[in-house]
Amino acid sequence: MQAEMVFAGKCLTSVSFSLFKRRHHSVVRDTIFALSSGHGKCGVSVIRTSGPASGDALRLLTGWKQLPSPRRVTLTSLLCPATGELLDRGLVVWFAGPKSFTGEDCCEYHVHGGPAVVMGVLQALGSVQMLRPAEPGEFTKRAFQNGKLDLTEAEGLGDLIHAETEIQRRQALRQMSGDLGQLYQKWSRRLVTALAHIEAFIDFSEDDNVEENVLTTVDTEVRKLREELEEHLRDSRRGERLRDGLHLVLAGATNAGKSSLLNVTSQKPAAIVSPIPGTTRDVVETVLNIGGYPVIMSDTAGLRESEDPIEKEGVRRAKERLDNADIIITVVDASKVLLNRISILTHLKNLLSSPSSEGNHREVLLVLNKSDLLHPEGLDKVQELCEDPELPTTCFLSCQTSQGVGDFINILTQKLEKICGDPLHGAPSLTQTRHRLHLNKCLSALERYTTYREQDLVLAAEELRISHRELGAITGKVGVEEILDIIFRDFCIGK
Repeated sequence: MQAEMVFAGKCLTSVSFSLFKRRHHSVVRDTIFALSSGHGKCGVSVIRTSGPASGDALRLLTGWKQLPSPRRVTLTSLLCPATGELLDRGLVVWFAGPKSFTGEDCCEYHVHGGPAVVMGVLQALGSVQMLRPAEPGEFTKRAFQNGKLDLTEAEGLGDLIHAETEIQRRQALRQMSGDLGQLYQKWSRRLVTALAHIEAFIDFSEDDNVEENVLTTVDTEVRKLREELEEHLRDSRRGERLRDGLHLVLAGATNAGKSSLLNVTSQKPAAIVSPIPGTTRDVVETVLNIGGYPVIMSDTAGLRESEDPIEKEGVRRAKERLDNADIIITVVDASKVLLNRISILTHLKNLLSSPSSEGNHREVLLVLNKSDLLHPEGLDKVQELCEDPELPTTCFLSCQTSQGVGDFINILTQKLEKICGDPLHGAPSLTQTRHRLHLNKCLSALERYTTYREQDLVLAAEELRISHRELGAITGKVGVEEILDIIFRDFCIGK
């Protein structure tokens, strides 16, 4: 049941992970280098080195006898170490370890972004002894191994680099700042204390050096931790949804205007629009940024009975998407449906398994399309339907004239915010399936502790050890020394 970490193709148990890091520190490392900015032509490219030979490489490329002051930008000529040829004039920044991103000696070369310049500087660095090209993610891995980042912060950095929307950026930045890791480390410290106390009771209670209420205190702490873990896990996967993108599915009868609504929302001809019913046979997806939230909007085949095998397959795929949707956007042709509550509910029931978001635990947005074809009295009825509390959230619009599309986007943004929330407020959100897996295992171990508590204290202590190991696997910080330190700090043993 031990969590596992994988680095450089090697599998390590989380318990032995701290030992791995100490062994790794004792080995003289290569110095790595790589292009840190994007590939392709640009104004400025940044090339980074990290490792003990970074200073030697900097002196060879600049001709300097001494290293510059740390964290100060210096304009200089960069020379080929073999020939002395001028490669470029650029800026260099020296970072003396451990005050650097990786915790090692580092240097950044800010050079002109032409491919020939970048290649020339990279080749020059490659010619320096003890330097080699970095592997993917190796700078961040070294930062983790040197204690500059924990695993959650490293994952947050990766999410920040890949963030495509404003809300994704906020969530990644909060995780990278350490909020999530600090929460797990706080729980981990409480678990270590509880484990140390129960271990002390097992080993030293007969010597009357341990207070009798120690086990009651441990039981209370375990119960509180279980409650906090359960609350943390009851988050409707909002952090993971925000990280990966929410799934919005356009559903409805044929020719209701689903494809038109997809095109209007994405502002491009993503789907074919035709007056012929059943034009859309397969699922058409497009990735959008709606109010800062990342969404994957899917246009699906019109839901109807058909003998056409291709259309039947399209309907099957549409229903499959509905089962996995975060928000179902039901599009209805308002010009062809009786505009009253009963007829709308009946129509929704025929289209979906449940017309209510509460019935299937998904949000439902009802869109009454083709408002441009309604008479004034029809518009009045539509307005009444939009305010009807017994219907799902309702809006009416015209894909033909774009009237009401702005209101549709605003309502959709509110639903997205309801699902994901604001990552800058409240407790930090789970963002990785890996976190959820370890937290569930941690919770299961705490539940088993309660079961074993009256039967066998040794087994109960083992469950606390397992739960601590699972928390440590999330941040990458696990060490048996912590338990011993607390035992001798909190108990006057041996006096």
